Amino acid sequence: MGHVVERIATGRGHEIVCRIDVGEEAKFDTPQFRSADVAIEFTQPTSAVENFRRAWKAGVRVVSGTTGWTTQIEDVKREMTSVGGSLFWTSNFSLGVNIVMEINKRLALIMKKYDGYSVDLTEVHHTEKKDAPSGTAIVLADQIETYYGTRPQIESVREGMVPGIHEIRYNSAVDIITLRHEAKSRDGLALGAVLAAEFMLNREPGFYGMEDLMM
Repeated sequence: MGHVVERIATGRGHEIVCRIDVGEEAKFDTPQFRSADVAIEFTQPTSAVENFRRAWKAGVRVVSGTTGWTTQIEDVKREMTSVGGSLFWTSNFSLGVNIVMEINKRLALIMKKYDGYSVDLTEVHHTEKKDAPSGTAIVLADQIETYYGTRPQIESVREGMVPGIHEIRYNSAVDIITLRHEAKSRDGLALGAVLAAEFMLNREPGFYGMEDLMM
């Protein structure tokens, strides 16, 4: 993902001043990292929060797409506020996925009016993805539970190099209504992350998400 982000960012005229891989955490304390306007963070649930802290300590804003850590989100927000940090986080940077999320809320509200349907959700990702279900699937399920009144069962599949598929199905005795998003590559995620980094420039410290970017 880092390579794709770098390609998209440099293609939009940005300079990459520091690259940090696993085992290179000492780079957070370098002048190169401290010179960055924004750090784009795609790592693992076990390391994400500590990466936020290191970036805030260096005075660098953070854009993160790491999922699986959000049980700590309220604590992270409080800590971020106490140190004057900034974090842009979303479960999925794809503009298409975020459009689907808006449709998902509307569809769930409509379907609540009609009996006879059951709802389920399937997400498919590459075998390198550690968390299951995906953060995006959890958000979609949360939306359905809020607007439809029933939480769908989530089926998680890990196979090959699939960038990401999310499919919601309302099934009845007479038909199936399907809402589906399929990523063709990681480019859409990378572009969204770079757009978020651009959005964060000169913003007041705080917590931001895709709703702020897409307003």
